[in-house]
Amino acid sequence: MAFLLLAPVCVAQDVVYNDLVWSDEFDADGAVNGSRWFHQTQLPNGNSWFNGEVQHYTNSTENAFVDDGILNIVAKKGNYTDQGVTKEYTSARLNAKFAFKYGRIDVRAKLPVTSGTWPAIWMLGKNVNEDGAYFDAEYGTTGWPACGEIDIMERGIFPWQPVDYVQSTIHTPAGHGGAAVHGGTMANNVQNEFHVYSMNWSPNQITFLLDGVAYYTYNPAVKTPNNWPFDLEQYLILNVAMGGISGGIPANFVQESMQVDYVRIYQNVVADTQVPTNFTASVSTVTSSSVALALDADDNSGTVVYNVAYEGNNIAFTRPAGAPQTVTIPNLSPDTHYVFTVTAMDLSGNEVMNNPIVLDATTLEQLGCAGTDTQALQGTFTLGYHYLFETFGTDIKITCELLDDRADVAAYLWRQNPFAETQMNLVAGQTFSQTLTGQTPGATINYAVKFAYAGGMSVTQYLSYVVGDDCALATENQSQEVPFSFVNPASGILRIESAQTIDHVAIYGLVGQRIMDRAHTNELNISSLSAGVYLLEVRSGNQRSVKKLIVK
Repeated sequence: MAFLLLAPVCVAQDVVYNDLVWSDEFDADGAVNGSRWFHQTQLPNGNSWFNGEVQHYTNSTENAFVDDGILNIVAKKGNYTDQGVTKEYTSARLNAKFAFKYGRIDVRAKLPVTSGTWPAIWMLGKNVNEDGAYFDAEYGTTGWPACGEIDIMERGIFPWQPVDYVQSTIHTPAGHGGAAVHGGTMANNVQNEFHVYSMNWSPNQITFLLDGVAYYTYNPAVKTPNNWPFDLEQYLILNVAMGGISGGIPANFVQESMQVDYVRIYQNVVADTQVPTNFTASVSTVTSSSVALALDADDNSGTVVYNVAYEGNNIAFTRPAGAPQTVTIPNLSPDTHYVFTVTAMDLSGNEVMNNPIVLDATTLEQLGCAGTDTQALQGTFTLGYHYLFETFGTDIKITCELLDDRADVAAYLWRQNPFAETQMNLVAGQTFSQTLTGQTPGATINYAVKFAYAGGMSVTQYLSYVVGDDCALATENQSQEVPFSFVNPASGILRIESAQTIDHVAIYGLVGQRIMDRAHTNELNISSLSAGVYLLEVRSGNQRSVKKLIVK
């Protein structure tokens, strides 16, 4: 089958860093510059490196050297004994002797592509407690992944992807290893052509770029130490690993190199004292569960941070200056009046003179149907999928979330008759939506969603919806309903009463996003949820029910 690549959520770098603060142009042939780079060779995991890798890292010029302005990191076959351990392959792992907080890294490189080679350009927190790392002896107080890891570029560990696929990954306590968040893209002929692999890191987001074009941005709406340990210094690592999760190494393998033309790190060293100007804000599109705000402001830095406060919530949006921007406030209750207090400042904290602007909006009454299912037309589902149909005049918004944990997910909306397939828009995580215009009130429409992911695809059953119908509280099949009850409205600890054994409980927002998910329990702590309307799903065996939950 064809490879289907998801285009992840991406926002261009929010801060432009202009001042070169550290670099290596690899101008001097011979050994790597010891004032800039440290050879990390100590085995940190008993007799091995991590991830089942099979190489020794050495400080030999056989494995790392500069020739004709190019750094060569060479993975080679050949028995090598170090620290009392003999391995069949050697390579190099270079730690930059420079740590920084916030800025941009550009690395221009060619990559090895032989099976079993794993080239990487990546970063670790300066505080990582990893034996043998350059900063460990003095600063190593924090274990992985609490130190944070930023993988700017990895290649070779995605056997389901084409040879020129490169990926960027974020590892944190909230998501690491197989559960890490990531985005990937296709480069052109990575082995024979130089490409610039970049990472732009601000206090608000981390953006990854290929040849100056952004393709993935990591930006948790609410930042905590679990999902954002990136407010401390990090340092750069260049290496080529062998084997392990990068797969088997061909028997005839001799050697292959990652070649690096330059490494450049940029920051802004001059303080910004100029305040943003021309700040405006107004209400744009309103739905039953969201309000979109139109915002604009100018600033010399090119970036403005808008903060929207409402009912005890604060959401910050970092956007380019000097152009109208639309931001959406999600997870609102239907038919409810809201007051939004909007402020604007730049990334240096300089506030506009006309802060704040106060806006009023009332959400629409919800007309729609929601549910959760595991039935498939093609493939299979384990946890299943959550779907939502909403009517806005003659427009129908279809939202669908894949609950199964998959990698590189893309979604396509299938129309049953006449058949048509349309790629859906990514909302967040594994939730996708598509709006159909010009629908006839009272007409029945039938749509399915194809989820394509690494290694296969699964297609939902065809879901029927009557345009304009309001069945958001209905269960899909009374014979499959789980009888349960709870105090509604609720706050604090939500207790679910049922004569049946509860296998699974989940809470969803009205636009279909999964907010909370627990197994084998009848109690949920909902004190962190904002006041509003949600959907509560309870499962017992093959039975399920969905009811409205009001959090006060």
